[in-house]
Amino acid sequence: MRRVPGSDNDRFAWGIAMRRFTKFLVVGVAVIALLGMAAYLVTRLPAFGEVPQGARQQQVQQLPQYVHGRLENSPAYQTDLALVENFRSYSQGQVREPQFAIPVLPILPNSLRLPPKPGLRVFWFGHASVLVEIDGVRIMTDPILSERASPFQFIGPKRFHAPPLALEQLSGIDAVVISHDHYDHLDMATVQQLARGGTRFYVGMGIGAHLQRWGVPAALVQEMAWWQHADVKGVRIHCTPARHYSGRRSMSNTSLWASWMLKGGQHAVYFSGDTGYAGHFSEIRQRLGAPDLSLMKVGAYGDSWLGIHMDPESAVRAHQDLGARTMLPVHWATFNLAYHAWEEPIIRTLAAAAAKGADVVTPRVGEKVELGVPFVNTAWYRGR
Repeated sequence: MRRVPGSDNDRFAWGIAMRRFTKFLVVGVAVIALLGMAAYLVTRLPAFGEVPQGARQQQVQQLPQYVHGRLENSPAYQTDLALVENFRSYSQGQVREPQFAIPVLPILPNSLRLPPKPGLRVFWFGHASVLVEIDGVRIMTDPILSERASPFQFIGPKRFHAPPLALEQLSGIDAVVISHDHYDHLDMATVQQLARGGTRFYVGMGIGAHLQRWGVPAALVQEMAWWQHADVKGVRIHCTPARHYSGRRSMSNTSLWASWMLKGGQHAVYFSGDTGYAGHFSEIRQRLGAPDLSLMKVGAYGDSWLGIHMDPESAVRAHQDLGARTMLPVHWATFNLAYHAWEEPIIRTLAAAAAKGADVVTPRVGEKVELGVPFVNTAWYRGR
C-alpha cells in the first residue's frame, strides 16, 4: 500500500521515533549524571585516597618499575577470563562463605599496653593482618579491622568474623608495613586509629599520598623503594619486591606494591603481601637470608590471576624458595574476594606442604603462634 505524506502512518512512525530518541536521551543523561557523581565521590571522599603529586610523584617516576607512565612488573589483568571464572565457580556450586561461626580468640587490650617480651610470636587477625612481636617490637602487616573491605561501610565485602580486638582498642603498635593500597590491605579507619597512637607507617613509594589525605603526620610515614630499609627499635624493616598492581580509584599503578622482611637481632619474619610467583623469593633469600617465619598469601587466586595472586601450591614453593622455617598462610577466611570456595586455600596449602615436607601452622583468628613453642594445628576451618 502506498504511503501518503502526512498520513496517520507517518505520524505514528514519527511518534515511535521520538519516543525512542527521548528514551535514549534520558538514559544517556542518566549515565552521564551517574558517571559525574562517581567522579565527584572519588575525588571528594577521603576513603578513595589520593594520587601522588609534586615531589612524591617525581619519586615514583624515578623508580625502575616506572614504565610508559605507570608502574609495571606484572602481567595485565585479564578481565574477560576473570568473569568466565566467576560464572564457572558459581555454576559449580562453590560455597564462598563459611556456614558456621569462625572461631576467634580475643586479644586483651591490656596485653598491648606493655612492651612485648623478647622472642618471636604472631597473632593472625584474619586476611593479611598479622600482629608480629619480634625481639621486643610490635609490627602489624596490612591491618584492616573495619567491617568491610570497601570505601563504604554500608556496601562491599563484609568480614566473615570479628577481629580479635575491636578497632577502638587497637594500640601499642610500634610500626605497620603496608604491601599495597587496595581496600583489603590499606584501611583508612584502622590507619587513623593507629596514627592517633603514634604508630609509624612503612609503605611503598606513592602510598604516603593516601595517608597524608587521612591526616597521618608526615613524621610517622616513610615511603620506600624495593631493597631500601629502615630501623625501628633495633628491628630492621626491609622493603622487598612483589608482583602485583595498585590503585584505589582504578587500576592506575600510581603507587608501589611490595613485600617485607622484618629482621631483629635474633629473629626474622617475611610478609609476602599480594603477589604472583616469581624469582624474587629466591633473590630475597640471597640478599637477606632465610626468615624463621613466612606470612604467605594463599587465597584469592584464579587461572587469570596467577601473575598477581599465587595459588596455594605456588605459595608453598615460594616459602621453600625463601628457606623459611615455618609458614603461616594468610589472605583467606575473612572476605569473599575470590573465585574459589572459602576454605579451599588452606586445604590445598596443607596438601602441598605435606607433599613438599614444609612446616605449616593454621592458627585460629587471634591464636598465638610462638617460635620455639610447639603448636598443634586444628581443623577449625571444617567447623570442628
